[in-house]
Amino acid sequence: MSRPRKQEQESAREEVAQVAPGVLRMELPIRMPGLGHVNCYALLDERGAALVDPGLPGKDSWRTLETRLARAGLRVRDVHTVIVTHSHPDHFGGASRFARESGARVVAHRAFRFGVSEAAHARPEVSVDDLSDGRAGGAPGDPPAHGVEARGAAGRQPREPWKAGRTPWGGEPPKPSFKMRMRWRLARWLGGLSFVPRVTDAVAGGDVLRLAGREWFVVHTPGHTEDHFCLHDPEEGIFLAGDHVLPTITPHISGLSSRPDPLAAYFESLDRVAGIDPVQRVLPAHGHPFDDLAERCKAIQKHHVERLERVKAIGREIGLASVGDYTKRLFQPRSWGPMAESETYAHLEHLRLAGHAERRRERDGTLLYTTG
Repeated sequence: MSRPRKQEQESAREEVAQVAPGVLRMELPIRMPGLGHVNCYALLDERGAALVDPGLPGKDSWRTLETRLARAGLRVRDVHTVIVTHSHPDHFGGASRFARESGARVVAHRAFRFGVSEAAHARPEVSVDDLSDGRAGGAPGDPPAHGVEARGAAGRQPREPWKAGRTPWGGEPPKPSFKMRMRWRLARWLGGLSFVPRVTDAVAGGDVLRLAGREWFVVHTPGHTEDHFCLHDPEEGIFLAGDHVLPTITPHISGLSSRPDPLAAYFESLDRVAGIDPVQRVLPAHGHPFDDLAERCKAIQKHHVERLERVKAIGREIGLASVGDYTKRLFQPRSWGPMAESETYAHLEHLRLAGHAERRRERDGTLLYTTG
């Protein structure tokens, strides 16, 4: 029996809607597990517009974006700024082209980074539970090693990142499709990835941007990615949430991060955001605008706390076991695979660092955990 479709899985609509003073919502189509659209927001001022999260790279997405801009009475050359909430392709894909064609500046967090390794593995956006087709094991996987990019001992990027070792918990890294491997080799031969933007204006938490004729405050919100940030407009009570807080699904929290406890970082970010006042309207990157930011933050935290309790219960049932063993108890068979293992590992490490789990490493590199 299929689950009811959630907001974030809905197909993109053609309408352009004003969702706040000087802010237009444009829905762009994407084809990613668990998602049907990404919201691109146009923040209007006397010079034209700043765009937030201009969709995936590629001709189809660009043509759709041009059509949406025309509906809003805008042209490509009217876009003077592109704001990228985080380093996933459905959020920065159009940025490079705007930089080339309109001279737009590109604003991203100073931790923004997207290399060939990420392109080959296309980090997932949503939690395993929220994948629309349930194929978590076959969905795009995580990067192949602990950290943003897999690198050799001398700091060099390995020739083929999907072959670079094992995951931190000892599992095999996901292998991309033949087509994706060929794209990676071509990109490497060309010396880079043309769709990855050059950030002209790097920001950090606490910085202020003038957009739509008023001040917006940068709120750094690591968790979903390390470079994720949101924007708060206290004058109108608007919060541009990116993927940090979505209305009906939970963003993917990967165990593959340079942070020792990415789940703790996400909890801290949720607490920080929940305490912001005033917020009258939340504008997410997927799904529809909503009102109660603090309540949604609490609901997402509750989901993860319940999962942590379930992981502890599994540990008491099975004793010392691998991440894969925990994953097979935590998720349905349709969801088994590297993405589910990554989420499981993030929760196990959170418990270990909080003193609620122990681990040991076998000779073959496999990590075993106990929560008894």
